Order: sequence, then structure tokens, then C-alpha cells
Amino acid sequence: MSVEAANNVGLWKFENRPNFADAYAGCNIYASINIDRRNQLLKGVFKDHTWEWMVDFLKDIYGAEKVLELIDEQFFALPRFSDIRQFGDKLTRVKQWTGSEYKDMLKVWLAGLAPLLKGHPNYLKFLKLVTDFILIAGYHSHTETTLRYLQDALHGISRNIHLFLPYRHNQSISKIPKIHSLFHYIECIKEMGSADNSDTEVSEAAHKNLIKDGYRASNKVDYIPKMLRWETR
Repeated sequence: MSVEAANNVGLWKFENRPNFADAYAGCNIYASINIDRRNQLLKGVFKDHTWEWMVDFLKDIYGAEKVLELIDEQFFALPRFSDIRQFGDKLTRVKQWTGSEYKDMLKVWLAGLAPLLKGHPNYLKFLKLVTDFILIAGYHSHTETTLRYLQDALHGISRNIHLFLPYRHNQSISKIPKIHSLFHYIECIKEMGSADNSDTEVSEAAHKNLIKDGYRASNKVDYIPKMLRWETR
């Protein structure tokens, strides 16, 4: 960004308050934004978008009243195995998900939804591509080979994501920030290292000590000052 452009951008700044951009005229703000696997991939691409689109697609096939029950039955029927979470028969009725539950669900959703997608191989392929991308992006280290796998999964997602256009209210997927973020993962990994270096799951674990324990130690009335006192003891 040129100094002239930076000055123009600075015209919107608050009166009598310094603008951060004034001192960094050559700063590329986009280069300072790193990837976040937990919120962009697990919560965004996986749960908020692909899962919701897939449920809407299955509603068209089986009916809105029946489909949630069918999904619950499929996940309930999954056999028990080591390190595989059993979601029971109330999966679709869960309102609040945690990061660990996203990852546990990612392990089994292909097996759970595959019987319901018979005759629709492109939709099942899309689920596999999304799963591949999220799992590979979570590697602790990468090589040219793993980045090529990541690129192949991204190409497949790009070619098949049009399947879910009918389930977007504006018939467009081009303006979804978390879908757009997929195209920056390989570049960010090459420049800044693996995705777990910037994953907010690490800071999320601090909530237990910094927030949850403090809240439990209070009497739940006017709890914020009490939590702060508890934290500084």
C-alpha cells in the first residue's frame, strides 16, 4: 500500500484518535491474518455449512419430518470401537457443540450418512473431500506430498460445491468467508507453518482455568467481579 493510499484510508479515522495504519503505511494487513482450523474448518466449513446443506438435501429426499429421525438412527447404529464416540440417538437434537465433538463427529459422519446417500455418489464424494481437507490440514507437519493432497481435495471441493447452491438463500457460495479461507490454507502453511500453530483450540483450553472454574467458584450473582478477584488470588 502506498503512502498516498494509506492517507486516503485514514480519512475515516476517529477525530483526535491516532489511526493504527498511519504508522504502518506499507503494512499488508491480510498477511497478518492466519488460518484457524477450529473455527474456519470444524465449526464453519464442516458444521455450519456442509452439515446443514447435507441435512437440507436429505430433507428433499426423505421429507423434513422424517429425515432427522433417520440420521439419528444411522448414527445410533454405528458399531462401538476404540476412540470412536457414540452419539446415541439424539445427535440432531444437540444445540451446542464443542471443538472435541466436532472432531468426533468428523470421524463417523461418512459412515453415518453413506446409507442415506445411496444413488447420490457426488454428494458422498463431496463429504469425503471435505473430510480429507480438514484432516490433512490438521497435520502437525507437512511435506510437498501432503500439500499436494490438500490441493487435490480443494480442487474436488471447488468442482462439486455447486451441488449445494439450491440450499443457499442467495444461490451463491462465493461470499462465504470460511469457504473462501480454504484457498489460503496451503499458502499460509508454507509461510507460517502447520495449522496447529494458530489454532484457537489451544486458547480454548484455557477457558477452563480462566473462566469456567472462576464462574463455578462464585455464587452466580454479579459473577464477573468475583471471577476477576478469583483469578488474581
